[in-house]
Amino acid sequence: MSNSIHPTAYVESGAILAENVCVGPFAVVEAGARIGAGSRIGAHAVVHGQVKMGADNILHPHAVLGGLPQDTGFRAETESWLEIGDGNVFREGFTAHRATKAGAATIIGSGCYFMNNSHVAHDCRIGDKTIFANNVAIGGHVEVGANVFMGGAVVVHQFCRIGAYAIVQGTTGINMDVIPFTLIGGRPAKHYRLNIVGLRRAGIVGDRYKVLSAAFRLLRNKKSLDELQSTEELQYLKDWLAAESKRGMHGFMSIASTDNE
Repeated sequence: MSNSIHPTAYVESGAILAENVCVGPFAVVEAGARIGAGSRIGAHAVVHGQVKMGADNILHPHAVLGGLPQDTGFRAETESWLEIGDGNVFREGFTAHRATKAGAATIIGSGCYFMNNSHVAHDCRIGDKTIFANNVAIGGHVEVGANVFMGGAVVVHQFCRIGAYAIVQGTTGINMDVIPFTLIGGRPAKHYRLNIVGLRRAGIVGDRYKVLSAAFRLLRNKKSLDELQSTEELQYLKDWLAAESKRGMHGFMSIASTDNE
C-alpha cells in the first residue's frame, strides 16, 4: 500500500518511509528519519532526523521524537539516535530525546504506551510493554525494564534503574533503584510488596510466584537468595541485583505496614 501524506505535512527529502505510513496535517518528518511500515504520525507531531522507528507505531498530535538532549554540554552536531521498536503508542505531547554520545542511542522497546505529556530523556532504555501514565518524567540514563507501569506524575532521577514488572505509585519520586516485580510508593519511596496483579496477568503464578514471594521476604530481611528454587524470574532478579547500581536501592516498608507475602 502507498503512503498517505497530508498536503500540509512537511516530509523532507531524505526521510525514509516504509509502506502504508500515514502523516497527518502539519506534521514534520525530517531528513534522515526512518519510519516503519504502518506507522501513523498525527497532526503537528515532529519526528526529527535522528529517529529510527519500527512498524505500527502511533504518534498522536504534538508528540515530538528525537529532539536534542536537555544537556547543557551537548553539541547539536553530535550524531546520536533515538531507536524505537514496533507497536508503540505515543499520546499527545509526549517527548523523547536522542542520546548524548556519538553513535549512542536512547532505546524504546515494543508494545509500550506513553500517555499525555510523558517524557523519556536522553540515553534511557525502556523495555517492552511498559506503560507511562500522564506526566511521567524520567531523567537521563534511566533504565526501565519490561512490563513496568509508572503511575501519573512519577518522576525519576537520572541513572536510576526500575526492574521489570515493577509498578510505581502515582506522584512518587524515585531517586534510587526499584526492585523488579515489586510495588513501590510513598514519600520517601519504599517497596511495599510484590506487584501481585501484574504478575498474575503475566502468568507468573503458582510455584513461580511463591519463589518471588520468598525472595522478597529475604531481601526485606537482608538475607541471601541462594537457597531458593531456581526459576527464570529469580535468575533475572539475581542478575539485576548483581549488576552495577549508580544510585543504590530504595528500602522497604515495615512488615506491619504491608500485606503478607
